[in-house]
Amino acid sequence: MTAEQAVGESPASRRRQQRGWYFYDWANSAFNSTVLTVFLGPYLTTIAENAAGGRPYVQVLWFDVRPSAYYSFVVGAAAVLQIVLMPVAGALADHTGRKKELMGLFAYIGAGATVCMWFVSDGRYLLGGVLFIVASVGFSTAFVIYNSFLPEISTPDERDRVSALGWGFGYLGGGLLLALNLALFLGHESLGVSEADAVRICLASAGLWWAGFTVIPMLRLRNLHAAAGTPTMGSAVTGSFRQLGRTIAGLRNYPLTLAFLVAYLVYNDGVQTVISFSATYADKELGLGQTTRIAAILMVQFVAFGGALLLGRLAASYGAKRVVMSALVAWMAVVGVAYFLPRGSALPFFALAFAIAIVMGGTQALSRSLFSHVIPSGKEAEYYSLYEISDKGSTFLGSFALGLALQLTDSYRLGVLSLLVFFLVGLVILGAVNLPKAIRAAGNPVPERI
Repeated sequence: MTAEQAVGESPASRRRQQRGWYFYDWANSAFNSTVLTVFLGPYLTTIAENAAGGRPYVQVLWFDVRPSAYYSFVVGAAAVLQIVLMPVAGALADHTGRKKELMGLFAYIGAGATVCMWFVSDGRYLLGGVLFIVASVGFSTAFVIYNSFLPEISTPDERDRVSALGWGFGYLGGGLLLALNLALFLGHESLGVSEADAVRICLASAGLWWAGFTVIPMLRLRNLHAAAGTPTMGSAVTGSFRQLGRTIAGLRNYPLTLAFLVAYLVYNDGVQTVISFSATYADKELGLGQTTRIAAILMVQFVAFGGALLLGRLAASYGAKRVVMSALVAWMAVVGVAYFLPRGSALPFFALAFAIAIVMGGTQALSRSLFSHVIPSGKEAEYYSLYEISDKGSTFLGSFALGLALQLTDSYRLGVLSLLVFFLVGLVILGAVNLPKAIRAAGNPVPERI
């Protein structure tokens, strides 16, 4: 079987679809950078505090919740729903073959909810929580299907490059909108805009960016395995659940694929926790101000674009598995150096953030392309839903481990050092996975370099 037959597309069609595929990462990364990373958490917490009016709690359904804890509970509720619904979305996409339409549906649900964040003001903390949950579910379900296009639009030898370009393009798009939004936020007084209105504009702009640029992949991507006929919604959902059950039960037939998922779960715990904890570490342990932290976030967005491309090029020469394992060694070095960073000095923190940006995008992009090789044909969306569940599992496991380290030691430095174990264990498990054997077991051709 030739490479073209393996993906069912001509080279010209693949290139056209690849260019469209890159733009979805450009589109949805605005939600990650503007909403998740910078603006929504502090803003929604402030809205809840104002609604409390000096009282220790706000009412959420039948529970009294502290305003400071409200956003964390919302994030947790969103993660639980994503874990439940991502496999269903993946099974639905594979069962119906209508990947493009379902990706667009979930993307526009998420983007629409993000645009509606403009209306979150004056004590509407419940509205903000609901909109965030809807947007997060739309984001994750669409992303599962987006990932599943990778094996269809690229040959085995192209996937590292295509995945790295997509991830890098996402950092570039998310960073560009974040730069514009930070300029608006920092200069809101000179523009005659209140701080709250500036935040609401920034939040809504992420939804508009996401919705607008999603048009491009919708025009260029094609359904490669469209099902014959048009199933009713009831039969499609019922069939999707049955197929999902068969996929989960059948995973035991692919033990090396399962081993790769476990390795990814473990080392991605470390990656995600370092990313989410870095701003807190800079603030509480290093004593760095908000301007320094914002500048570091912006720098990481743009440097990560180059880092993803660089590691993608290295994978073409040395193989993706070897590059990912080298990146995990680099992550261990980063965590070790973070322990010794001096307090109050911005330059060493920027140097470390630069190093994180270089390995961050490449680790994620090459892990995605490696996983594409060990998926049985026709089950791409279902298996990528399991892959994304591993990502969401990191939200719980990494945060719990870090919280436990802080609880026991009351030291941010020892807390960040405890993350070494995730990279070390993930490295050992990944090193033990025989990828060529896993690829052949999944019925896929083994690329020249893996």
